[in-house]
Amino acid sequence: MKLGCFLSNSKGYCHMLKEAVYAEADTFQFFTRNPRGGNAKPLDMDDIQKYNQQAAAAGIGPIMAHSPYTLNPCALRPEIREFTKNTMRDDLERLSHIPGVLYNFHPGSHVGQGVETGIDLIAQTLNEILTPELPVKVLLETMAGKGSEVGSTFHELRCIIDKVELSDKMGVCLDTCHIYDGGYDIVNNIDDVLEEFDKIIGIDRLYGIHLNDSKNQYASHKDRHEKIGDGSIGLEGFRKILNHPQLKDLPFFLETPNELDGYKAEIKLLRSLVENK
Repeated sequence: MKLGCFLSNSKGYCHMLKEAVYAEADTFQFFTRNPRGGNAKPLDMDDIQKYNQQAAAAGIGPIMAHSPYTLNPCALRPEIREFTKNTMRDDLERLSHIPGVLYNFHPGSHVGQGVETGIDLIAQTLNEILTPELPVKVLLETMAGKGSEVGSTFHELRCIIDKVELSDKMGVCLDTCHIYDGGYDIVNNIDDVLEEFDKIIGIDRLYGIHLNDSKNQYASHKDRHEKIGDGSIGLEGFRKILNHPQLKDLPFFLETPNELDGYKAEIKLLRSLVENK
């Protein structure tokens, strides 16, 4: 089992690696650039080379890169879709220097165009940026279903994947807060939820888990993260998640409202919930 936290990439990969080691994590997640958008800083190939060597020696990884929140591949305005496509293409090119990296993004909001149109536009973006030689696995994140979000049901995610020509490049990242808020009861019926996931998407497409408790109740469609054990999922819910045979070997990434010391404490807490260590 790999447990990690959300780190800032402002000082480079080697700095993130040091912070992950301090937090006693064996993986981590980071934004590819400012989460509100903007240009990414120039690549530091010396830093990347040193990181790759040190991470392999320390057993850190696979790590997850998260796209900016401002991206929306199914936006109504063409210029936003074009900005999203160019940013994602640039992200994937930059990430190609990190072995085994995962690239996670929010599918987007159809903003009144309808779910089917949203799915078509998301797949269109992916078809324009994915290439056969791409070494990065691209992950659709499960969403809570607030507003006009696309991707709050397993069926919608499956529809996107089915329309992607290079679907072997695609996977899914399951967010515990999002799917619980979205109406999948991972607290009381986790076996049934994963059975449905496997039937519709395929459990082999699940590459990572975002570990977040929820400030809101089941099926609220709100999407507000809470610290582990302080929300409606609760410690017993996370015990089931961490020890589930279909999940326990995946990388888990904390996205709770914390600083580094808070993440360190949560990682220690989560490890205490793991059975048969």
